Amino acid sequence: MSDHILVLGAGGFLGRSLVRALTARGEKVITFTRRPIDFGIPGVESIVSELTEPEQFAPLLSRSRAIVHLASRSTPGSSAGNVMIEMQWNLQPIFSLLQALQDKPQTHLLYLSSGGCLYAPGADELAMETSEIRPRSYHGAGKIAAESFINAWTSQYGGAATVLRPSNVYGPGQIERPGFGIVPTVFSKIISGEPITVWGDGSAVRDYLYIDDLVALCVATLTKPMATGTLTLNASSGMGVSLNELFNAIETATGQSLKRTYDASRAVDATRIVMDASLAYRRYGWQPMTPLNEGLRQTWEWFNTTRQ
Repeated sequence: MSDHILVLGAGGFLGRSLVRALTARGEKVITFTRRPIDFGIPGVESIVSELTEPEQFAPLLSRSRAIVHLASRSTPGSSAGNVMIEMQWNLQPIFSLLQALQDKPQTHLLYLSSGGCLYAPGADELAMETSEIRPRSYHGAGKIAAESFINAWTSQYGGAATVLRPSNVYGPGQIERPGFGIVPTVFSKIISGEPITVWGDGSAVRDYLYIDDLVALCVATLTKPMATGTLTLNASSGMGVSLNELFNAIETATGQSLKRTYDASRAVDATRIVMDASLAYRRYGWQPMTPLNEGLRQTWEWFNTTRQ
């Protein structure tokens, strides 16, 4: 019976939070991870494997009403200078999934793309889903390629997909990993007393989205039947914050100072990306509920708890 939700990349920051939210709603969840993970949730079916061939997806799709694709193994920095990383780690799995979905177009697809590495840098305007796309990294180019192939699948086979382009997501559960998440990186530097190296002068502007707010939008897209075709939605706070302003907010939230050093900017980094998420509000009544200062405070509390 096709009544499960299959979550690819369930072991990551967003994946763990989404699995908890879905099971709390009574959803039947199948998780797919590359290494064994104990989710600590009764009833969650866990599968550990590398999904690289269409045949591997087929038996899972026959049991799933929806599939959530969160898996991504690269960042703009990690694949810089090595385009094959995007093909091997990110594009081949999504191509295999779409090949399998040709026989199961009734299975809805939720794909987590990216926002900050796709849009052309803007001065003051908010980037909308229809704004110019100008990826500056192989990672961003890979996301756009995946979106294009998803759109081709829905067009040819009558499938239904939602593509979410989140801004910079942070919150409890996000561990420190090189290249993944500025907030836990800063927290770790504060605790160790080491300086953080900033690419550029700290004036680069982004918006930051609390994890619970992004999960709420994911759940909303999976709760209602998706219409045939591809719907692309920004998921963002809509509030531009420079790196220096973020550092100041973190110092306020933690009550501690952060040492900083500044280096030359990188070509893969944009000066300003702030996104408009009004389409998500019109479609699902969704809007971010967690102010940056409150989100940072809660994340700092969690971060310290994990180190005790």
